Amino acid sequence: MVTKTRKDLCERLVAASPPPRGYAAIYQQVTRIPSGRVATYGQVAKLAGLPGHARQVGYAMHRLPDGGTVPGSTVPGSTVPWHRVVNAQGRISERAEKGPEALQQAMLEAEGVQFRLDGSFDLERYRWRPRQKRQKFLPTPKSPKSQ
Repeated sequence: MVTKTRKDLCERLVAASPPPRGYAAIYQQVTRIPSGRVATYGQVAKLAGLPGHARQVGYAMHRLPDGGTVPGSTVPGSTVPWHRVVNAQGRISERAEKGPEALQQAMLEAEGVQFRLDGSFDLERYRWRPRQKRQKFLPTPKSPKSQ
């Protein structure tokens, strides 16, 4: 008889359920982060239309299975570069279970991000700054002159 822990059961339930609302927008924004660049949890939340929901970005990244494939996706190449999402202090966020931090740092270093001895990096140097979409400005309607 195989004994399952509560954590194992929770992970199976999460994997079997559809992603919560907003996760698709989060994953879409994270896939835009280019190699060698990073974005903060808060930055991703704002870009995904969820300002103030940085923690939800963390939950979405945690939900990704090994390899970063979007849950429920059958589209080839639908991997999310989760390792490019970092905290606002220019560090990799610690997890409850140790291990992914070293992998995340190694993946970022392979893309050219240089870490200091204390585990931090220059966030302003490596921060992704997406181009703003140009807005087409329409001429301002002329108001009728008062007579």
